[in-house]
Amino acid sequence: MKNSRYPLYYILVGLLSLALCLLVGLLSGIQYAIPDFIKESLPFTVLRPLHTLFALSWIFMAAIGGIFWYIQNDKVNPVIMKWQFWIFFLTGLLIVISYLFKKFEGKEYLEFPHGFYIPILLGWILFGIYYFRVMWRHFSKWPVYYWMWGTGILLMIFHFTEAHLWILPYFRENYIQNLTMQWKSGGAYVGAWNMLVYGSSMYVMEKSSENDFYSRSKTAFFFFFLGLINVMFNWAHHVYAVPNAGWIRYAAYLVSMTEWIILLRIIYLWKKNLSNEKKIFYSSSYSFMMLSELWIFINLFLAILLSIPAFNLFTHGTHITVAHSMGTIIGINTTILLSSICFILDKIRKISNQTKRYIVVGTKIFNLSFICFFITLLVMGVERSKWIYFSENILFSQFYDGNKHLHILFGISGLGLLLGMYIIIYQLIQFIIRIILKRSTPD
Repeated sequence: MKNSRYPLYYILVGLLSLALCLLVGLLSGIQYAIPDFIKESLPFTVLRPLHTLFALSWIFMAAIGGIFWYIQNDKVNPVIMKWQFWIFFLTGLLIVISYLFKKFEGKEYLEFPHGFYIPILLGWILFGIYYFRVMWRHFSKWPVYYWMWGTGILLMIFHFTEAHLWILPYFRENYIQNLTMQWKSGGAYVGAWNMLVYGSSMYVMEKSSENDFYSRSKTAFFFFFLGLINVMFNWAHHVYAVPNAGWIRYAAYLVSMTEWIILLRIIYLWKKNLSNEKKIFYSSSYSFMMLSELWIFINLFLAILLSIPAFNLFTHGTHITVAHSMGTIIGINTTILLSSICFILDKIRKISNQTKRYIVVGTKIFNLSFICFFITLLVMGVERSKWIYFSENILFSQFYDGNKHLHILFGISGLGLLLGMYIIIYQLIQFIIRIILKRSTPD
């Protein structure tokens, strides 16, 4: 498998998905500010699920490609990996076509016709089969990131199935059960992919420092089990308003997002002990990991506020929730995955200094734009909450027109975010294509 191109194919498709996610996100932002913009051909009802689809495709394909590369094993036939790639790729393509033709059927974030559940589930099962075939011999000696990847795969299979229980009349015909299951599966779904992403960060930190203290420490395993608890209960802060058992709310409040505290400490210790030589060699990977540390801290503070029931009442469903989601997906998951990709590319063929300089420029533009983007979302969320709860006799059209300046700032910062990230994506894609074209060993 060391000579297989397929891990790079996964990463390449992931980066292309990220590029499309940012483009569709920008179009959505423009349409939010200018409602008639491409409304007939690509209305917001199409752009939003496309944006979500490309975001999830980026996370999954980049994480899976990285894991495949990290567990490379020449003794295991990679045919399962190839089948999974083509199942995911073709299914994703068909879902895009379905959205463009306005064929919707599922729940929020998974709006595609539920028939696509079967091939996606099959792809995850194939991933699980390959992973455990490679890793089972060393089961008793697994460092924490192997546990995170293994449980992440199993949880993805379970919670993706759970997200489609609405198909059954028992859930579909009971509103409270249906709504609770929707948010429960959605929140746990995020927790499952965090296992894959955070496991990748642990792997990169260990291998770049050549020190296995982090992945075998009690703190790391405590973080792992705390992450499992979050998968089980963290979703509940989304349904404070739903009439469920009180203990669910209390449990959600106690465990909400606490794993980031541990991850922040682990990254801090890794940064502190990483030699200057390693920082220079893995400079791109190191920079992105440090950027994720910044956004973990920012999003941690926001997450703690969102988990407080009184605060949650005023923020749920506003742009503050969107800011939290963007902080997680872009600020944390994306920077960790970019760190993982840069680490892999440096291992295959050292990234040139010129490419690194372009990546640094793109990173600076991205980070400044994203900070502005994030703050604008928070302000928009506060304004919307004030309008909902504290304004009287103000029509939505009046409220909307009064916030035009925020919409413009949102669009400008979104454009800067796209520009900075596109510089990074272009450099990485160009580098990956050169590697693929120069490798002559057959798959």
